[in-house]
Amino acid sequence: MMPRASTSTTIDPALDAAALLRRIGFFGLFVVLPVLAQVARRASVILAPIAVILLIIASVIDRRQRPVRPATYRLLTAPAFLAGMLVVLWSALSLTWTPFLGPALERLANLGATIGLALLGYLALPDRMRSANLYLLPLGVVAGGIVAIMLGLFGAHMAPSGVEDDGALDRGLVLLILLLWPALAWLRSRRRDREALGLALLVALALTVQPDGTQIAALSVGAVAFAVTSYRPRLGVMLTAVLSAALLAAAPLLPFLARPVGAALMGPLAPAVLSLKSWQKVVTADPVRLITGHGFETALRGRLVGLLPANAPTTALFEFWYELGIVGALAAAFALYASIRRAGRDGPALVPGAMGCFAAAFTVACLSVGLTAVWWLTTVAIAIVVFVAVERGQFRTSRPKVAKLPRIQAREE
Repeated sequence: MMPRASTSTTIDPALDAAALLRRIGFFGLFVVLPVLAQVARRASVILAPIAVILLIIASVIDRRQRPVRPATYRLLTAPAFLAGMLVVLWSALSLTWTPFLGPALERLANLGATIGLALLGYLALPDRMRSANLYLLPLGVVAGGIVAIMLGLFGAHMAPSGVEDDGALDRGLVLLILLLWPALAWLRSRRRDREALGLALLVALALTVQPDGTQIAALSVGAVAFAVTSYRPRLGVMLTAVLSAALLAAAPLLPFLARPVGAALMGPLAPAVLSLKSWQKVVTADPVRLITGHGFETALRGRLVGLLPANAPTTALFEFWYELGIVGALAAAFALYASIRRAGRDGPALVPGAMGCFAAAFTVACLSVGLTAVWWLTTVAIAIVVFVAVERGQFRTSRPKVAKLPRIQAREE
């Protein structure tokens, strides 16, 4: 009889350190960030790079991420990525005619840094995510929702108004709305439907404590996209992609179509109707600028110096066309369309959540957020990295390769 093979394994301190760093990075990204974002305006801008750096260090130590060269090649050759890079290049080219060169350079650098953060986070993620790390995501959304509810009920008595972090709760709730969908996708992929429903209700309750029209609309539109895609996946993906890209591509026509409807429903002097009227004037006053745009960063700075009416829309639909013209807007519309269609190909269990996240983010951009707000770009980058992490936790849906095990000779030959 041959002696039985030893089952003891050699402990590698480097691998243990990498696992610890990765756990800390995911804990900061999935749990700490959703909580602190409710009370600190710059939480996402500060904590997200720290978490990504920890993930990068862990991947350098244990090399459990996907091979960098093939992953980078697939990403750089994807049509959505190429269209997005066209938007960035056109933004850089528009610096030659923008009247605010200094602020535009700074904002373009912030945009590049955010894109780099998302790319590094994507490349640093392990090829196969551990379930223990991904279960931190719904835990963080729950914790963030509870903190938001407490602040909504008692926040006025906890801190004086007008402090530096005033308005942080609004940004924190937007982050919760975007992180809700990957959390739901993960729970549903693990057949935890009741927990997913409870998580969605908690976030909805957090929004009702301090009602905001944009946030409620974003959650509602995301829920509709989620429901339609759950019932008819192909239809949900197609509707989300086509409607989002069409709204961005045809944005200059929106004030001419929406203003009469808004005037009939809310009256001609309603602030939203007057904002649409300002948009109409911008389009008709200089239609040639619809081709080139006015240059990067002109929408925000133009209001301060009188180039734009003070009540002009502060949404991505308006600012894309005003700053980047038809080239930037159509490139962004194609990038959005290709991204949504691509998200509907892999991981069928995750597609409804992905469509809910796309729809919610696009609704926020259409209603309240400008083109290049740093906190908003970072929030979107975080949501992308989180969804990629959830997708890499689905490897159990297919049979993994059998690992090489020591041969154990049978007792009886």
